[in-house]
Formats: sequence, C-alpha cells, structure tokens
Amino acid sequence: MSEQLRAVVTGASSGIGAATVRALRDLDWAVVAVARREDRLRELANATGASYVVADVTSDEDVARACAHVTGAGPLHALVNIAGVAVRADRVDAGDVADWQQMYDVNVLGTLRMTRALLPALRATGRGDVVLMGSTAGLVAYEGGAGYAAAKHGVHAVAGTLRLEEAENDIRVIEIAPGMVRTEEFSINRFEGDRDRADAVYAGVAEPLTADDVAAAVVWTLTLPHHMNVDLMVLRPVAQAAQHKVIRRP
Repeated sequence: MSEQLRAVVTGASSGIGAATVRALRDLDWAVVAVARREDRLRELANATGASYVVADVTSDEDVARACAHVTGAGPLHALVNIAGVAVRADRVDAGDVADWQQMYDVNVLGTLRMTRALLPALRATGRGDVVLMGSTAGLVAYEGGAGYAAAKHGVHAVAGTLRLEEAENDIRVIEIAPGMVRTEEFSINRFEGDRDRADAVYAGVAEPLTADDVAAAVVWTLTLPHHMNVDLMVLRPVAQAAQHKVIRRP
C-alpha cells in the first residue's frame, strides 16, 4: 500500500487556498489547512476532511506552533504557500509605508517563515515540494501596483533562489503566477470594502480565472512525476493577453 501524501496549505480560509485544499482532498491527500480564521477553517475541514491549524504567517510564534504540530503528526510532502495580500493601488508618490510593510510581511516573509520551518521535514521525505503563489505582478510592474508588485517580485526571487539551494535535496520549487483571478475576497479587501472599485477590475472581462482554475494548476504541478519540476507557470484568462492588454466587452 502506497504512502498517503501530505500537504500544508496556507491562506486556506478562502479563495485559492481553500480551493487547493478541496482539490488535494479530492485526490486523497492528507491536508493541513492553515489560516487565521478558525470559523472558515472549521467549515472547510468539515466539508473536506482536512485538518487545520489556526495561525498567522506574519507571527513567528504562530508559525513555530503550527509547524511543530505539522511535523509532529507525520511525514510532509508538500508546502503550498498561498497566504498573500494586496493593499490598495496607490502610486509610489502616495505609497503608505505601513501598507507596503504588510504586503511584504505576508507575501514574502510569511513564505520565508513557513518554508524555513518545514524544509527539514520536506527534505526527510526524499520527495518534497514547495509551491509559492506568485503573480504576473511579480514579473511585470504596472501603475498603481508598486507595493504589491514589489512584494510579488520578492516571492519570485525567493522561488528562484530556493530552487538553486534545494535541488541537491530533491526538493521541487514551483512558482505559480496568476494574472486576473476573481475570488470572493481579494479585490474587495484590496480596496477596503469598496465594491464598485473591486468590480471595476473585472468589468467587461468575460471569464477571469477562478480560484478553482489556479488550484487545478497547483495540483497538476504537484502530481507530475517527481523528476519533473515546473519552475514557473504563468496563468491568465484569454482576455488578458498581457499585463497591460485586457479585452473588455460590454
């Protein structure tokens, strides 16, 4: 009987994180869902059979506690770093340092905290995977997006460096870089509850990507033969031909 594969997914209380938990559970992976909101995690666990740990990836203490729980409960085969945030869309000349710090702490340092803590367990299985959720904003800058783009460029740099460092340990390092994805919370949170501004991001776009689309990409990379590494997968809806070209129709 083959060993059941086991993954940790951060940012699991909604959006891409929750969709990834569901997709992995559909393939009978054992999944530990990590996020801040216990009510959302409990609902997800009841629906999927995943386990969960309540933790904030910006807290050293939370991450240490969560990762101690994970490593104490069995082998680990994959860490999927999805926790991320975008705060507003200000020009550089109006940039708020606190907003930039929050984006860097969640997107980059949250990934660092989780990855650093769980690398020993991933190495020990002999077939570990680390997935980093980047963005097309981590590859191409755009007006009003410098803070988020800077954070996601940081994620891209971490992915490239970690791949170089961990290849000798047979760890795959996979970066998924989505473009326009419509989830229930991302844009509404970015614009501080302003529904009109959030909806305007997707106005006239027939089919932006969904959380399930991105989760399917994550799962595909994880289920390839382990000698195959997907260094970087860029995902966009057909209507988004490039970062600056989006087809919008009435």
